[in-house]
Amino acid sequence: MSNSKRYLYLIVGTIALLFAGTVYAWSILKVPLAQNFGWTVPQLTVNFTLTMSFFCLGGILGSLLNKKIGLRNTLIISAILSGAGFIFTSFLSGSSISMLYVWYGIICGLGIGIAYNNIISTVNQWFLDKKGFSSGVLLMGYGASSLIIGSIAAKTIANANFGWRNTYLSIGICLFVVLFACALILKTRVFDNTNKAADTAALQVKDYTLAEMLKSISFWKALLVITFLAACGNTVISIAKDISLASGLAETLAVTMVGVLSVCNGLGRIICGLIFDKFGCKKTMIYADVLTIIAGIVILVAVMNSSVVLCVAGLCIVGLSFGCCPTISAAFIADFFGKKNYNLNYSVFNLNLLIASLIASLESYLLAVSGGYTVPFLVLISLAIVALGITLSIKKA
Repeated sequence: MSNSKRYLYLIVGTIALLFAGTVYAWSILKVPLAQNFGWTVPQLTVNFTLTMSFFCLGGILGSLLNKKIGLRNTLIISAILSGAGFIFTSFLSGSSISMLYVWYGIICGLGIGIAYNNIISTVNQWFLDKKGFSSGVLLMGYGASSLIIGSIAAKTIANANFGWRNTYLSIGICLFVVLFACALILKTRVFDNTNKAADTAALQVKDYTLAEMLKSISFWKALLVITFLAACGNTVISIAKDISLASGLAETLAVTMVGVLSVCNGLGRIICGLIFDKFGCKKTMIYADVLTIIAGIVILVAVMNSSVVLCVAGLCIVGLSFGCCPTISAAFIADFFGKKNYNLNYSVFNLNLLIASLIASLESYLLAVSGGYTVPFLVLISLAIVALGITLSIKKA
């Protein structure tokens, strides 16, 4: 296998996911829609829920398309859908929010889901000996999008000479070009007798069909673990600024901490990948569980004692622990259930994103009802402890 070729694919895949992850910058992209059209927070929240739902469905659809029409054609379809979603959103008149749901929530969500699943599964085929590292780098690019592309978008939206419509239009064009280029460059790996010995052990993992995977207790245990950890991360990220202010941070520093949390999230993905390759799946999951427990305790103590130092430390730890979730998900499916049906199996496992988002929403409701952070964070810490207990019982089928 050519190292230069596989690292080229890793770079291309990471750049493609950096742009694809723009869909996660919704907290920035939704602002001009609310200001110009008067759409409410609940209405715009529905759009993001739709986006995440069709993102997950896009992953499943993408794996099926890949088998039928091949990687290149599948990624071209994702480029068209993703680009069209943003481009047509830029022409919205504001007369009906349903068109936002169609173009951004459904069309763009499907396109990004198709791209995300196929790029990760294809690039990881070239890194069977370093699947943790590969997953971590790819997902760092995806996670960094909201910070890098989102920051650029915030400036262009605020620029009176450019505005939000040109911002959406530019994102759509860039998405199409980058994903189309990725479709032309990225290739599916063909396995033969020339594979490195380092790949041999990875290739000996039994290839599970989707039905066989769903019958495995290890699948359901891991799904619960990642769901609980992702729910903890999602909850804290959604209220990071509020937590910072409650801990005594100034407004400007509180905003900065949201960005720092994103940086730690990206670093966590690579660190987790390296740990996965060095120590294996189970120890990596234990690391993520313990880190999440510590993060919850540190933040709770920070809020209760108005400690700036503990708040900063806690949010950084949350970023690192939350970054483990996507990396573990991508590497776990390959490690436990093989490469042949990885694309479909991984897309089904990613349905944990929907459940985690639901739990995070319930946590936000609990925060509003309880009027403080104690009860919600005790629930989060409990979820992380349960996740640790489940992790300790996971065994390969």
